[in-house]
Amino acid sequence: MEPGQRAAGRTTVRVEGSGGPITIIDDGWGIPHIRAGSKPDAFFGQGYVVARDRLFQIDLDRRRELGLLAASFGARFAPHDHLARLLHFRGDIDAELAAIPAEVVACAQGYVDGVNARIDEVTADPAKLPPEFGILGLTPLRWTLRDLIRLRSADMGDLDDEVRRARLAARGLLDQDNLTAPLAWGWRPVVPEGLDLSAICEADLGILAEGSGPLPFGPDVLAVHDPDAARRDRAAQGSNAWTIAPSRSASGRAILANDPHLGVGGAAPRHLAHLTAPGLDVIGGGYPGLPGIMQGHTDRFAFGRTNFHINQEDMFVLETHPDDPELYRHDGRWKRFTRVEEFIAVKDGDALTVTLRHAAQGPVIATDPSRRRATVLSSVSLRPGANMTFAIIALNLAHDWASLREAARLHVSPTNLHYADIDGNIGWQAIGHVPIRPRHDGLLPAPGEGTHDWTGILPIEQMPSSFNPPGGWIASANQMNLPADYPATDRAISFTWSPPYRYDRIAEVLDAQPRHTLADSIALQHDELSIPARTLIPLLPGEQTGTAAMAAAMLGGWDFRVGADSAPAALFEMVWIELDHAFRATVVPEGARDLIRSIDATQLLHLIAHPDSRFGPVPAAGRDALLATALAAGWERAVRVFGPDPARWRWGDAHRVTIRHPLSALPGIAAAFPAITGGRSGGDGFTVNARGYVAGQGYAVTHAASLLIVADVGAWDNSVVLNLPGQSADPRSAHYRDAYQPWLTGTMQPLPFSAAAVDAAARQVTVLEP
Repeated sequence: MEPGQRAAGRTTVRVEGSGGPITIIDDGWGIPHIRAGSKPDAFFGQGYVVARDRLFQIDLDRRRELGLLAASFGARFAPHDHLARLLHFRGDIDAELAAIPAEVVACAQGYVDGVNARIDEVTADPAKLPPEFGILGLTPLRWTLRDLIRLRSADMGDLDDEVRRARLAARGLLDQDNLTAPLAWGWRPVVPEGLDLSAICEADLGILAEGSGPLPFGPDVLAVHDPDAARRDRAAQGSNAWTIAPSRSASGRAILANDPHLGVGGAAPRHLAHLTAPGLDVIGGGYPGLPGIMQGHTDRFAFGRTNFHINQEDMFVLETHPDDPELYRHDGRWKRFTRVEEFIAVKDGDALTVTLRHAAQGPVIATDPSRRRATVLSSVSLRPGANMTFAIIALNLAHDWASLREAARLHVSPTNLHYADIDGNIGWQAIGHVPIRPRHDGLLPAPGEGTHDWTGILPIEQMPSSFNPPGGWIASANQMNLPADYPATDRAISFTWSPPYRYDRIAEVLDAQPRHTLADSIALQHDELSIPARTLIPLLPGEQTGTAAMAAAMLGGWDFRVGADSAPAALFEMVWIELDHAFRATVVPEGARDLIRSIDATQLLHLIAHPDSRFGPVPAAGRDALLATALAAGWERAVRVFGPDPARWRWGDAHRVTIRHPLSALPGIAAAFPAITGGRSGGDGFTVNARGYVAGQGYAVTHAASLLIVADVGAWDNSVVLNLPGQSADPRSAHYRDAYQPWLTGTMQPLPFSAAAVDAAARQVTVLEP
């Protein structure tokens, strides 16, 4: 053994379910490097270490997905359970398993067995249980392979957007929707033939609205669906990725960088692991509870992902029979809903019975017999073959670009897949299931009598891709990235995309670097230059008075970098919030203000640059008056937030990174899991170093790149990583928060990969013996 491994502690654990011994080598950052004799055993090891480090996290997720929260926490969770069970896959599970490659299924079974092996271990020795189980009086749920088929990722999607557009259309104000959710290519939504716009209302979201939103832990937390907050939350979640060809790299090797932007403040959304077996060698970040590695590298290629945009859900409006509300009209005849009754156990209360209905297009989310009406959620995730849980395994088992694209057929969620291999190739493939809508564009609800039903899923061969582009680099940051010659509107993949500012900044930096380095990628991941600020500040009127003049003067001398220690950055963020308020009050008609509660950033900047008659008879003067109002209001907001002395304003004093247990509203949990606090941050939702916040709910970081990885393709031991706040969710572990401070400062950690590097970094060795 290498000296580093000889110094490591060594433990042997007896387990059931593995095919042979499995060695787990934990390095100094708690990253487990799993060595097994077979691929299924490598995934067994991953299941074991995820349960070791994040057992309560994956257990709570499993209770939510199975619809078992009320049994654990009480009656107010029943709507969540109702929705979860409604969204279970109700088809032939055996047929689904038979359609998945056998090797993928075997690896998934290995993962499940690994989770259960750790559950058996901690159940036998309760001292090893995460503290939450004792505090809450719970026992970990055992896992089954069939649940991986049954539990799907369907959710609200953009159904609330469809309802909003329909309500605006009913008022003759559909064109106003472009202010809050602009459509690509200047597309105008088409009202489906036969849709009664006047009948669409929020009640049509039914159990989706009632059962969505935050889980109601604690007396002051309510599970209330807020469509505007939900839309902002979706918009804030994104990612950056870029792939550099050897021709543009200083080392002559490809580089792949990826930083998924996910929720920050609760449970960490990524867990690092390294799986090694004959024919398998993959390392990187995975989602706890999902088998496989989502972004990282194998011994042959690096891979990354950002969110692509696909409209994957629709609302269908059904007509029900006047005498029997269990019948609905479809394909020219009356059909009966498929009904399932389920019992929801309730802690300290009586069990509830819920009736789950399904129609031809999917689960019924609302019924109103008095109006002879029902609404249905149609989601790609609920279709046969939409087994996303197995997709990541398939990607990990690929060995080149062709096999990776083939594996991507299983991948349901919308993703920009980045690729770079040791042979010098780079590639991008848009993946995810796109519903084929022959008779509507998916932007409003559609009649459910059958004329507007989906007719299939777009083949991956018809999805956009690029391989070895002549420019030598590929980047995605959730922007509209369909090629100019792609028949986008015909295929209706999506009409809505994230603002382009992160991508634009990435592109200008990469274009200026003919020989890109790993250090350049790390710096770019932490870049805090704001393109919206750089666009706005030159448009501010030159003559101001009072606090507006002081605000204009401070911003006028700024370098547009949203740094934690920047006073102008602090002021800019306050002004930006006030700009939205001021312009919304002017340009949004009164009849639409209840539905349009914020202005999209690209639209806001366009209005400022190109004022029109909505600003008055002299548009530029009206625009300037609003800018002055926002400057003054932003200054006053900054005084309230940062204090009276502008010289002491610092963006990071408000823009902090605080991580609390998801159940911290419960006193026992809060006492056992002290919040991880103190971190000051720069950036905002539009900088490459994306540190988003939700205005109106404070200025704390709510979305960020919790995981960052930069891969040196072929010289794998040079690769680096960060994972906030650490590998373990147990405060008794040394890896509970050891990555918190490095993450705040951008100090990347090593990601050893070769056997020699892993052995040298070893701190603890665990051998799982069957």
